[in-house]
Amino acid sequence: MAMTILQALRAAATLGVDRLDAQLLLLHALGRPVHERAWLLSHDTDELPPAARNSFEALCTRRAAGEPAAYLLGEKEFHGLALQVDGRVLVPRPDTETLVDWALTLMSATAASRVLDLGTGSGAIALALQHARPDSKVDAVDASAAALEVARANAKRLRLPVRFTQADWLAGADAGYDLIVSNPPYIAADDAHLAALRHEPLSALASGPDGLDDIRQIIRQAPAHLADGGWLLLEHGFDQAPAVRALLTERGFADAQSRDDLAGIARCSGAIWRTVK
Repeated sequence: MAMTILQALRAAATLGVDRLDAQLLLLHALGRPVHERAWLLSHDTDELPPAARNSFEALCTRRAAGEPAAYLLGEKEFHGLALQVDGRVLVPRPDTETLVDWALTLMSATAASRVLDLGTGSGAIALALQHARPDSKVDAVDASAAALEVARANAKRLRLPVRFTQADWLAGADAGYDLIVSNPPYIAADDAHLAALRHEPLSALASGPDGLDDIRQIIRQAPAHLADGGWLLLEHGFDQAPAVRALLTERGFADAQSRDDLAGIARCSGAIWRTVK
């Protein structure tokens, strides 16, 4: 039985697939760019070719089972860049753009900066910073070789000269960075929300009993790799800002502060390192 575009989208809704996700998946199944949602509206009575219908139904089934739409589409936009993503890396979130915007504000104070992105995953943060500030030197590390394959492929496709290295946080990193940024794992190991994220790599999500194990390690190690006056910026959970600011202050950082995301939630915290106290 033939099915129109409108009928296909309604069928996706009955599976519980969000309307926007369904539109993007349908465009993908039709081989059309994902920005052509208006085309779907103007062609809603068109019949779907059998191959596109089969592909769309399979994609909707996977989405309804919780697989991220970005994995199904193979890409995710982040800070104006189209990044290729798959199950080897976390899906870049809009919340993380708060961290990038804060970093760019700090970088604007200098002609060029040396920046290090820890736990780069798809390369989202490092590539966004390099794209916005081509005069700066941006390095990025990740413990996962698989994640670095994704990040390097994104950098090559976007022609951005970020230098990627496999390392466990700051192990083997240079000294003298003006800025260290990170979106580390920050979910408590027993958090019930992890079940909804089961398709994404657990090692990039959970970090000990309170979710702060990796943040503690980064804060402890970062001063040895920062220039005088360098900043450390960290993304964290919606309720972790006070704890992260306290950890920064206890380690000897100055001016610990937080930044809110678009929802008004304190999503990032950071502080400055001064060698002379």
